[in-house]
Amino acid sequence: MAPKQQPRRQSITVSRGARKRDEDAGTEVGEGTDEWAQSKATVRPPDQLELTDAELKEEFTRILTANNPHAPQNIVRYSFKEGTYKLIGFVNQMAVHYSQVGNLIPKDSDEGRRQHYRDGLMAGSQESAKVIASETELLEEEGPKEAEAEAGSQTDVPAAEAAEKVTEEELITPKQPEERKLTNQFNFSERASQTFNNPLRDRECQMEPPPRANFSATANQWEIYDAYVEELEKQEKTKEKEKTKTPVAKKMGKMAMRKMTSVESQSDDITKVTQAAKIVERMVNQNTYDDIAQDFKYYEDAADEYREQEGTLLPLWKFQNDKAKRLAVTALCWNPKYKDLFAVGHGSYDFVKQSRGMLLFYSMKNPSFPEYIFSSDSGIMCLDIHVDHPYLVVVGHYDGNVAIYNLKKPQSQPAFRSSAKSGKHTDPVWQVKWQKDDMDNNLNFFSVSSDGRIVSWTLVKSELVHTDVIKLKVEGSTKEGQDGLQLHTVGCGTAFDFHKEIDDMFLVGTEEGKIYKCSKSYSSQFLDTYDAHNMAVDAVSWNPYHTKVFMSCSSDWTVKIWDHTIKTPMFIYDLNSAVGDVAWAPYSSTVFAAVTTNGKTHVFDLSINKYEAICNQPVVARKKNKITHVQFNPIHPIIIVGDDRGHVTCLKLSPNLRKMPKEKKGQDVQKGPAVEIAKLDKLLNLVREVKPKI
Repeated sequence: MAPKQQPRRQSITVSRGARKRDEDAGTEVGEGTDEWAQSKATVRPPDQLELTDAELKEEFTRILTANNPHAPQNIVRYSFKEGTYKLIGFVNQMAVHYSQVGNLIPKDSDEGRRQHYRDGLMAGSQESAKVIASETELLEEEGPKEAEAEAGSQTDVPAAEAAEKVTEEELITPKQPEERKLTNQFNFSERASQTFNNPLRDRECQMEPPPRANFSATANQWEIYDAYVEELEKQEKTKEKEKTKTPVAKKMGKMAMRKMTSVESQSDDITKVTQAAKIVERMVNQNTYDDIAQDFKYYEDAADEYREQEGTLLPLWKFQNDKAKRLAVTALCWNPKYKDLFAVGHGSYDFVKQSRGMLLFYSMKNPSFPEYIFSSDSGIMCLDIHVDHPYLVVVGHYDGNVAIYNLKKPQSQPAFRSSAKSGKHTDPVWQVKWQKDDMDNNLNFFSVSSDGRIVSWTLVKSELVHTDVIKLKVEGSTKEGQDGLQLHTVGCGTAFDFHKEIDDMFLVGTEEGKIYKCSKSYSSQFLDTYDAHNMAVDAVSWNPYHTKVFMSCSSDWTVKIWDHTIKTPMFIYDLNSAVGDVAWAPYSSTVFAAVTTNGKTHVFDLSINKYEAICNQPVVARKKNKITHVQFNPIHPIIIVGDDRGHVTCLKLSPNLRKMPKEKKGQDVQKGPAVEIAKLDKLLNLVREVKPKI
């Protein structure tokens, strides 16, 4: 190898010398390169590939990645879902080249504070040792001088010993440096606070845990196959049923059949959840309206203690539904069994703009959404709920029909409905009332309409059978027509109410302002006639306690209280606006409420004030809204008020509006119907005594 490499070294040295001479001579850069290239000999290994110019010019790009070259790429795990071994796509590529456990300690930690304190002690002990050493040197220098000057004095001996003791003690226990107080820290307080912090209190509610059960199962392929087979069999059965049905049944639309099949397929899933979902919805609403629920249960207006003859109404919930937004509230009725449930009838009092109607049922446990929704083609003008069967609701429509809805059936259509063949009214039905069952225990109700007919409806074998009880005629309006025929002007009935004890007797109010006392037994003659009002009678209601007293209201702005044995009213109240509805309170014979079209609710208590209302309160915010109906709750001290915008407002009566007899020490307060009757009798006797003098 040495002889071969020797000439190469020479050539290299020659070229270097030549370049040096060129640089010294001042030649240009680049000269002499040919000589260097000619003298250079390339050495190639014997197995080197011979590449062409095109192959040499070809570029190869390489991408550097952060993948670990030693990480395995073929890890396989068993998949229980697919039953095979599967490659794992993601492999951890991190490679740790260097790691070291740190020994740093935070300054704010306990260990850091202890170390800092220990370092301070060591530094303080070193400084104190230096100071003591310098002091001992000074004492050694001054000691011989003082000993020579005061030789024989014994007082210096104990001083030297004391100095030695002090230095020894200081050496043993060095001075501890004072810890500097750090301000502007997070746990720093400059001055104490004088305020009293109330202790936190938790209110918790504990309930019985719901029943639990563990369930586990595996869905195999054959189980899934069996489920599909069962579903196919069900579909085939439904198709066979459709084929075997009669031609009349085939008239039902395809959409209805599709809905039925979808309901059947979903019934298994939905029925299990509906009850639980309803309970959860009520719980959520109870939390949402918790403050209102607390007011409903516990709030009492404390200002009533300082007011003897005045009261207030506290607004609670507001019930409304988007579907009934533009419909007026035409009827209100509490359910006789479920005291938190009430029915609302929606229609329109604007006879030019008549459209649809709705029947909604609201519960105070869920103010945000109705419990039941029924829609009708004609507006609902009145309704009543059966006392013994609280799931049966009778309604009267604007088109003269009456219908019965059954809440137990989920259908949106009424269970029974009148028709032109079955004797429906020709004018709007203004009021309906359930009555006692007939001799054959058939359901029975009455209706009154503007066509002057009072009709008794009986449910016989799933059909509504009607009988006209009486036809209203305006007295003194009989005219003789051609051929000596007598023509009578028909009275338009607007409201009626049945006596609480005498089954046959009832009162009827008319558009002419008169009130007729009628009997079911006499269809051609009235028992009595009262010239009550100057305009249409909007409501007539018997007192729930006193059998002789009834009340009426009218659009002529007045509310009148009557004794049915006397043709003149006992009390007359002018409310400065058309009165839409009146209602007696269920807890007192002398308390009643009236609503007017100017948006106010008036509450009267005759035992407190015989001349004016003890509460006149606006309930509707806007002046355009008119209040149409009012009803007292049977057991709770609240009223519900409906307006012509479809809203129902619930209001709580303050203590002054429901005053009960005061309890005296050692005496039992008498309560009951007898006390209420005596209280109203006392007022009526006062009025009867005063009237002859006037």
